Amino acid sequence: MSHFTTVQTKINNLARLELVLKELAFNYTKAQDEQLVHVKGYLGQTTGAKLVIHASKTYEIGVNVDAQTGLVNFVADWEFVELTAGFNQEEFTRKVMQRYAYHTVKEEVTKRGYTLEEEKVDEKNQIHVTVSSWND
Repeated sequence: MSHFTTVQTKINNLARLELVLKELAFNYTKAQDEQLVHVKGYLGQTTGAKLVIHASKTYEIGVNVDAQTGLVNFVADWEFVELTAGFNQEEFTRKVMQRYAYHTVKEEVTKRGYTLEEEKVDEKNQIHVTVSSWND
């Protein structure tokens, strides 16, 4: 029997997470006001979330924010997400975290007055960026 499992991440900016989800071509639905959206799991089980990622036609990934830490938690019935969507929890989290970190770095580089000169993705799918700054 399957069940919902929660995975905590170091994501704390929902707007940036939404950008990443769009970039990775995930459809999602946000809760309105103080309401929650329902995350679908095994045999019609549901749990509430601030945002639901539609991983497949039948299974979803919920996104909640921990009130104490401000960090994002992903909650899903990962066994069935893997079976129906073709990726597991580790793959999903790795891809999302990589793109989230990339956008965080880009934003911070710009804030500090640097210019992004070059970015490359190596054979291990790691992103390397080169930045520069003109000093007065």
